[in-house]
Amino acid sequence: MTATAIRPAARPELLTLLGRTPLARITAGLPEPHPGFWAKLEGLAAGGMKARAAVSMLLGARERGELRPGAAVVESTSGTLGIGLAFAGQALGHPVVLVGDGELEPSMRQLLRAHGVRLEIVDRPASQGGWQAARLARLRELLAELPGAYWPDQYNNPDNSAGYASLAAELAAQLDHLDILVCSVGTGGHSTGIIGPLRRHWPALRLIGVDSTGSTIFGQPARPRLMRGLGSSIHPRNVTYGAFDEVHWVGPAEAVDSCRRLARGSFVSGGWSTGAAARVAAWAARVHPGAVVATVFPDGPHRYLGTVYDDDFATAHGLDPDTAATRPVQIPHPYAAEATGWVRCTRVTDPLTAVPSSERNP
Repeated sequence: MTATAIRPAARPELLTLLGRTPLARITAGLPEPHPGFWAKLEGLAAGGMKARAAVSMLLGARERGELRPGAAVVESTSGTLGIGLAFAGQALGHPVVLVGDGELEPSMRQLLRAHGVRLEIVDRPASQGGWQAARLARLRELLAELPGAYWPDQYNNPDNSAGYASLAAELAAQLDHLDILVCSVGTGGHSTGIIGPLRRHWPALRLIGVDSTGSTIFGQPARPRLMRGLGSSIHPRNVTYGAFDEVHWVGPAEAVDSCRRLARGSFVSGGWSTGAAARVAAWAARVHPGAVVATVFPDGPHRYLGTVYDDDFATAHGLDPDTAATRPVQIPHPYAAEATGWVRCTRVTDPLTAVPSSERNP
């Protein structure tokens, strides 16, 4: 059966479930004591955080005539956007074809297929660009095989960011004031989508980006990455570099330690992005006394039971909480040193712009 064989019936009533997620006060030590910060629990939304972006991208494409009624939607995903597209596909009546890779968790594969997704798995990373490049290569093959199929291109699609206007509106309604916003960065969608509207409410709002070690987004060299959901092996054009006041690169040991501390101390937790963002938000609350700090927890813990919360997995990958950094090392610019653990930089530039050779590592 091909992805275009059955045109699913649209279920527009599902759109009433979009967003409206709670805001939680987090005070658990991560790992040191801190005054507390606010966390938007996007993992509790139908379709997860990226359902907002998925619906926005499909509606935008339909309005422009790029996505025909009942046509297939084809995209690359490490999982979270896949759930959002499954939601959007059901709501708007489009079959969804997703390209994942060998590191996509079995539970996530089962969940995506249960939601009616056709899932294609690439079995080896590309020599340049890793799993992300391998997924995109297979995606292009599928576009040639499926007449009329639409590729949202989440990394470079402005409708991705536009979908988070509702998230910004909810934060503005739920908070009386906000000084510091901490956002994990993968496609650049939610950080770009919420910082503009929120700065119209609070012009002095500072934005801290959280990236993964081994990610190229903010100018570090590409390396194999254990963490999923944040970071990238390519340069997403949705990232608004000028909006960031600083960036932190966080390693898997710090993310795992934070996720487990959240689960024990605040009950709410999530995966790699949640752990990394929480670590930095707690740090920001600690070093800026009196500041109101908020972050976004993109998903819940369930897909990570065999990784982040699995002791055998942690041992096999050397993720010892005792070795997790308790505060960041500061570097003067993104090219000063390679981040292998928690590193902070207050100079944020687009890595595709010219970089003086004197600032690059030899």
